[in-house]
Amino acid sequence: MAETNAHTEAPAGKTAFPPFQSQHFPSQVAWLAVSFVLLYVLMSRVALPRIGAILAERSKHISGDLAAAQGFKDQSDAARAAYEKALADARARAQAIATTTRERQAAEAEAINKRLEAQLHQKLTAAEQSIAATRAAAMGNVGTIAAQTAAAIVERLVGKAPADNDVAAAVGETLKR
Repeated sequence: MAETNAHTEAPAGKTAFPPFQSQHFPSQVAWLAVSFVLLYVLMSRVALPRIGAILAERSKHISGDLAAAQGFKDQSDAARAAYEKALADARARAQAIATTTRERQAAEAEAINKRLEAQLHQKLTAAEQSIAATRAAAMGNVGTIAAQTAAAIVERLVGKAPADNDVAAAVGETLKR
């Protein structure tokens, strides 16, 4: 026993820490086995099911969130497709309205041009008739004026007034050319 005391005793005559004493090893191993079994049973029956339930709930919650996110993504894709379709329809309607308006305005402009051309043609015809009438009147007066002028010139040059028939014949002959 002296040997055992030498190993188990601390220096200066004090005893060593009890867990390090070899006489306590069997009881320590037994308590270790009992505590391990109790902890194992406690963990397997209480803690691990709770942790498993928490992990399952978390997984279920994450799956639900992912499904909701996918649903929102599908909704946003559908909304975007509807928006793009509505935008394309609106562009097509705007193009159709623009084309219709452009054609209508072109037809209106053509009608206005035709009406203005008809009015201008009428005014041109009236102006030509007026010019012809004025020309005819002027030409009628030209003969008289020419006869008077010729008679005045001959009288001034010769000193004697020529006969009206002679002057009228000479002016008529000259105007015919």
